Amino acid sequence: MDNFLDRVLQHPQYYRQFNCGPSLITAFNCPMEARLMKKRFAGLWTNHNYLFYAVDGHKVWHTARGSYDIRKGSCVFVRKGGFILEQFLDEGFCVILFFIPDEFICETLHTRTRPLASAKQSYDPLILIEADETLKGFFLSMSSYFNETREPDPALLELKFKELILTIADNAGNRELLSYFCSLLGQPQTVLLQRVMEDNFCYNLRLENYAKLSNRSLSAFKRDFEKLFDTTPGKWLLEKRLQYSLQLLMNRGRTVSEAAFESGFESPSHFSRAFKTRFGQAPTEMRSHQKA
Repeated sequence: MDNFLDRVLQHPQYYRQFNCGPSLITAFNCPMEARLMKKRFAGLWTNHNYLFYAVDGHKVWHTARGSYDIRKGSCVFVRKGGFILEQFLDEGFCVILFFIPDEFICETLHTRTRPLASAKQSYDPLILIEADETLKGFFLSMSSYFNETREPDPALLELKFKELILTIADNAGNRELLSYFCSLLGQPQTVLLQRVMEDNFCYNLRLENYAKLSNRSLSAFKRDFEKLFDTTPGKWLLEKRLQYSLQLLMNRGRTVSEAAFESGFESPSHFSRAFKTRFGQAPTEMRSHQKA
């Protein structure tokens, strides 16, 4: 899977970009993006949260927890992790985009005087944000920077990132996102690791990527994983992906190729071998029996 942030950074001709450091990136994109995505579905991931305002267009984010149809006027916070992006090649997708790491969110929220709502244990991969007049005004102010030829000072950009977080946090209508922010401030490392794995097992990520998502080195990730799950990451991922693929085949009518792709296998042939070893039947046989 491609890193979404890297893809944006590698194409400044399609995304006008400003940054104030290696992780705080804001970008604006409006032309047709068919040159970036050669096919309708693309598997992507990022180790930073990102937030965007859809100025125009239409795309669908597919995740292990469901699909999210995002259209013009939507303001969305996307938690770090993987997703399958569905693009409609006859439409552009005009967007103002912000990549924001956990650490910056926490540092900014610590400056608030009002407490946040209590945290939950589970959150959707995509969280819709209430785009009130204050927030719309913020995005309008950002668009003026992108229309100028000169770049704003990085110190000013950092203030804009802080303004964005604090503006969202000041709106009680954003309960789901405020609860997630609260969880970042006090979540134990074991909760973070479990959440990362449960939310992202179905994507074809390397162990190094899972380690980054859980804010760990690779060696610390493997050690903590085995303590938490009492098995190795490889064995756990294989079993989770096979069980998920079985649901896709039996209950959701997916083809073998679709099930392989959506459950994180490298190829349909690799998926078929692993599936037959685990369940005693090839996925094509299992699927044909279900139809009968």
